[in-house]
Parts: sequence; structure tokens; C-alpha cells
Amino acid sequence: MAGPRGRGHGPGGNGEKPQDRKKVLKRLWTYLYRYKFLLLLAVVLSVTSNLLNLVAPKLSGEAIDAIGTKAGGVDFPRVIFCCVLMIVFYVISSALSYILTRVMIKLSQKITYQMRKDVFDKLVTLPIGFFDKHRTGDIVSRISYDVDTVNASLSNDLIHIVTSVFTVGGSFIMMLIISPPLIFIFAITIPMALLFTRYMVKKVRPMFHKRSRCYGDLNGFVEEMISGQRAIKSYGCEDVICDRFDIKNTETSEAAYDAEYYSSKVGPNVNFVNNISLALISVFGAIMYVYNIITPGDLSAFVLYSRRFSGPINEIANIISEIQSACAAAERIFTLIDTPSEAKDDDDAIVLDNALGNIDIEHIKFGYTKDKTIIRDFSLKADKGKLVAIVGHTGAGKTTIINLLMRFYDADSGTIKIDGINHRKITRESLRKAFAMVLQDTWLFEGTIFDNIAYGKKDATLEDVKRVCKAARISSYIESLSDGYYTVLSENGINISQGQKQLLTIARAMLLDSSMLILDEATSNVDTTTEMHIQTAMRELMRDKTCFVIAHRLSTIQNADIILVMENGDIAEQGTHEELINKNGIYQKLYCAQFR
Repeated sequence: MAGPRGRGHGPGGNGEKPQDRKKVLKRLWTYLYRYKFLLLLAVVLSVTSNLLNLVAPKLSGEAIDAIGTKAGGVDFPRVIFCCVLMIVFYVISSALSYILTRVMIKLSQKITYQMRKDVFDKLVTLPIGFFDKHRTGDIVSRISYDVDTVNASLSNDLIHIVTSVFTVGGSFIMMLIISPPLIFIFAITIPMALLFTRYMVKKVRPMFHKRSRCYGDLNGFVEEMISGQRAIKSYGCEDVICDRFDIKNTETSEAAYDAEYYSSKVGPNVNFVNNISLALISVFGAIMYVYNIITPGDLSAFVLYSRRFSGPINEIANIISEIQSACAAAERIFTLIDTPSEAKDDDDAIVLDNALGNIDIEHIKFGYTKDKTIIRDFSLKADKGKLVAIVGHTGAGKTTIINLLMRFYDADSGTIKIDGINHRKITRESLRKAFAMVLQDTWLFEGTIFDNIAYGKKDATLEDVKRVCKAARISSYIESLSDGYYTVLSENGINISQGQKQLLTIARAMLLDSSMLILDEATSNVDTTTEMHIQTAMRELMRDKTCFVIAHRLSTIQNADIILVMENGDIAEQGTHEELINKNGIYQKLYCAQFR
């Protein structure tokens, strides 16, 4: 019995609480600071490029003033000198800007590489309960879409922001040098632009949180539908699924539209305010020129600097949507990274070496949630080499027992002992290595057959793999392939049958030197004849090892040493096959239901 599946109520779900934006930016800064030398180089390039750009308008003003400075003509040498110098500065500035772009792309790639690595490294430390409660598509969305969103912002928006800071500061200083009175025009227009931008940022921020959440939910839904195509087509539910997708797609599209629509209002409105400031500069500058307070060249230079001063502010307003989107994506990433990892082993936990396989389960009580108890009072004693079969109706708690044995979950009360040692005092890694496990849901990765079977035993030889494949009755099929054991399986083994995949996972479990074996419906996908051969082979191969078998097909566990019949989280009956049949109880009814 698996844990409860969530529907978007974890990170990225409806219950997600936005973090403080300052904390998110501070967290992003820690990634930037890891590559401080690249960041310092970017700052130097940006400062130098902008200083060269800021000199050009002043030279332009001097060139204009050079017209008519000599009686009866133009000071051509001065004009040419200023123009040539402007061209040189612009060329050098452009070259530095190109280098800056390359540096920022490199910097953003390094940051997103590290961020994606941190997310994945975190995933492998999370408890099984996390994956039981969160959609796969939403998790994948964080490591792909959200990280890419942050990457786009770092590689593009960060360049604009860094450049804009120096451009605005330098332009303000140059305007102050040229004409302090004209500066007062910005005392009116800049606060207008800043207040409007601040208002829109607060309004738009929740919209980007909703957009990121909707993308995660949509990805989760698509992932579920793709994995369930056989069932969908079998039941003819294509239209129903399409309708459900349309609802989620509409919700996502509307969320994205609202975020983009309202954020797009910022740029045009700020640009309108900047155009007002330009008009006021032209009016008051003309009046000052009439009264010989300012020269035409200085007025022209001031106008150019005012454009450089207001232009970056307009650019920042235009990229506010990307910044908000990046912050929302970063919040989802950091929420996952901050999710508590699987609890650490106790300080006095020991490594379980050469386990014998004696298992004592005493009065276990457990529930996946506090308000619903699954296992009420479960006790079991399984000595070394015993085959324990667990049967019962769906939801009786069979798989939950396996989850507790492997410490995927910890019991609310009671103890589980391995060779007399409380398994909470055993390191999780050594405890889980003491078990070999085969599940109903097979898992194979893209690689050779040899790699898949030897997955849990790094020092396995080809002869070892051949031996277990022969025992699992899969060797003849493998040897019939053109590349034999080095045949490459596609993703999750989709180029072989389900039964063959199950046989490969059984062979993989056989290869491990584990003292205990868990089979959760492991033979459900093979035919009856093959199943009988596998049972015989596994009994021989797993001799002197403690085995737990969860089975619905009672024909596979008739030779078990102990059969546990579970009902509502408790052991309703236990004994051998013959003993339970003679009791005329729950097991006898289950058996008759299958064979009559």
C-alpha cells in the first residue's frame, strides 16, 4: 500500500506560500558569489564600456559648439577630432560589451549548472514520502522549466541591470556637470516612474507565482496521462482526458496571460513619463539658451545624457516581468532544496554487516497521516531462511509492511529488529543493502542488459550475470539477441516485453549478496509456466535467506513457511497453506475465489 498521492499541495501546489523576495535575491546572490571572479570581470567590463559610452555625448556637444567658433567658418579640425574620438570610443565600447555578454552567459551557465545539481542532489536525499505526495511532472518542472527561467534572467536581465546601474549613475553626474538646473526636471518624473513601477511589482508578483504553479500542475497532469496511455485508450477516455487537459491548459494560459499583460503595462507607462521629461528638457533648455545660460552643444549633450539616464530605467521596467518570473521560479526551486531530507541516522547507528536475516516485528502501529492509522498492532517473527508470504485484500497494509522494513517510513510505535538489533540503530544504507527487492513496477534504465542486471553490484562479472539470468530463465532470450548481454535497452526497457523486464529485475535481485529478499508481486507479469520455473530457481538460489513475498496469486506462495493474511492492518490469520485452508477462514475464501 503506497503512501497517499498528493495533487499539487506540496511545493508548487495550492498550498505554496511565497517567500520573501529579498530572501530569494539574497539566496541567488550566494550562487553568484561562488563565481566572484567572473562576476568581478563582468563589473569591470561593464564599467569600462559605459565610461567610454558616456564620454561620447560630451564629445558630440563639443563638436556642435565647434561650429562657428572661428570667425567666418567652422573649426573643422576640432569637429573631426571629436568625431574620430567618438568612433574609437564606440568601437571599443562595443567590443567590451560583446565580451561582457559572453562572460555573463558563461556565468549564468555555471550558476544554473550548480542550481540544477543542487536540486537533483537534494532529490536523492528526500524520503520516499515526498515522492508519494508530489506529482512527478511538478518535480521535473522545477529542475527543467524553473531552472531555465532563472538562467534566462541571469544571462539577459542581469546584463541589463548591471549595465543600467552604471549608465544611470554616470549620466546623472555628466548632466549635473553640464546644467544643474535642468536636473530638477527629473525630481518630478523619476518619482512618478518609480512609484508606478513599485505598485505594478506588488500587483504582478502573485500572478507569476500562480503561473509557475499552473505550469507545474499542467506538467504533472501531462506526465500522468502519457504514462497511462494504454488505460486511456483501453477505456476510450480520450475525449474525457482532452476535456480535463483543456481545463488545465486554459487555467495555465489565463495565468500566463494575466502575468504578462499586467507586467507589460510597466514599460509603456514608464516610457511615457520619460518622454515627458525629454519634452520638459527641450522647453526649459531652449529658454536657457535664449538667455545664454547654456550652449547648443551642452544642450544637445544634456538631451543625449537624459536619454541614457531614462533609457535604462525604461529597460528595467520592461524586464520587470522576467525578473518577477525568475523570482517565482527561484522560490519554487529553493522550496524544494529546503525540503527536509530523510532523517539522518542516529549518532550511535551501526553498519549492518553479514546480516543473518532474523527479523522480529513487535506491536507496530503506523499511518501515512496522523488521522488515519493503517497498521494497528502488527507483530511477526521470521527466522533466517524462512519464506514469509503476505496476502490480503487491496489496502490491507501489505506493501506498508515492506515500506517499514526498508525504513522508507518509520513506525509510529513498536520496534523492528534485524538479528536482534533495533533497525533504527542501523544505518539506512547498510539496512537497505541487506535486502534485495523486486517490485511489480519494473525499473530499467537506458543502458546495456549487463549494466542493468549488475546495477546493484559494481564488481559483478559477466559470468555472474549469466548465472543469475540462467536461474531466472531469461538467458536464452538474451543470448538470442545480436549483441547478447551488451544489447542496449531503450528508456525503461520499452524495446522488450513487460514479462522480460520483470525477469531482468528478478535476475538483478538474485545477483545481490543480500540476506533478505522482498518480492512485491514480482511475478505478476510472467506466464504461469515461467512463474513456476522462477519460483523453483529462486528457492534454490535464495536458500538460507529470509524472503518476504507479497502476492495476490496464491498459487505462487503455497510452499511458504508462513503465510500472513492481513486485514485492516492486522494479522487476521497465519500458518502454512494447508493449515489456513483447513481453518475455513479468510485465506480459504481468497483461495477458493481464485481457483473455483
